Amino acid sequence: MHVPVQVDYGIRALVDLAEHAAEAPIRTADIARRQSIPEPFLARVLLTLSKGGLVASQRGPQGGHSLAKPPEDISMGMVVEHLGGTSSLVSCLDDLQNCGIYANCTQREVWSIVEEATKRILDATSIKDLLERVSAAKLQEIAVAG
Repeated sequence: MHVPVQVDYGIRALVDLAEHAAEAPIRTADIARRQSIPEPFLARVLLTLSKGGLVASQRGPQGGHSLAKPPEDISMGMVVEHLGGTSSLVSCLDDLQNCGIYANCTQREVWSIVEEATKRILDATSIKDLLERVSAAKLQEIAVAG
């Protein structure tokens, strides 16, 4: 499965916004620096997420971004939907005319099951879940260094 870079960047930005929620609004430049994302590209991703209702944006010198919803209410599946489209793993799942052997195909059902499982996992994983993983990783890093 290929995850478009804008989905990766969008999820990283949302986790960053959740992690730094007390500092909101958060400037694009700060997110870009912390997450190693090119700022112009991140600005476009945040604009799309804002239009999708996942990010609240505030203009001006004191402006920036914040989550438009609680982190537990934003799933990875929502981010994929807003930034990555819903293209299937294999083209025949979207359009049977792309398959010349549909009647005898033994793979289509398996790919469909894989796609549904992936969608369920993405829909069940929230930005809060990812933030908790970040916190656990930081604690582990401190324990190893300590």
